[in-house]
Amino acid sequence: MSIVTKRGDRGTTGLMYNRRVSKCHPRVEAYGVVDELNAAIGVARATAGDDYIRERLKAIQEDLVVLMGELATVVDDLPRYTRDGHRLVTADMTTKLEGLVGEIEAANVSSKGWALPGANAVSAALDVSRTVCRRAERRVCSLQEASQLQNTEILVYLNRLSDLLWLFARWVETKPA
Repeated sequence: MSIVTKRGDRGTTGLMYNRRVSKCHPRVEAYGVVDELNAAIGVARATAGDDYIRERLKAIQEDLVVLMGELATVVDDLPRYTRDGHRLVTADMTTKLEGLVGEIEAANVSSKGWALPGANAVSAALDVSRTVCRRAERRVCSLQEASQLQNTEILVYLNRLSDLLWLFARWVETKPA
């Protein structure tokens, strides 16, 4: 099967379970920004020279695939989605991020004040990832306000992730070589 299906030529796209919506639907915008976030984190991971950062970013990317799948499923289809073996975003996923925040903060990385992105390529990529993550939060919040988000843990996860990405960027800038 070709990647070219032509089904989107009229401005619609498919969600899970063959539901068609406009390409500018808030749900598509939300998971699209998370997809962009995943790509931005991929740039950070590809440029990072540190195994600690690379391994953690890869695990986060895997979590984002779970998050995107959930966002690409309308609320009415979530029971079927989970019955089909797909995972949802959980508090445990957020707890893992909080653990990483604790590890970085224990290394005495400052979390106060503004940072000027661009000290190095990795921290700049992490800062781009953080800003995309904040945009994803806003898009998911729009879904929540439209009563199209069942799992509010998605917002909590994205909020923690943006904090962690900020800390990772500061750690990459300040850790000894």
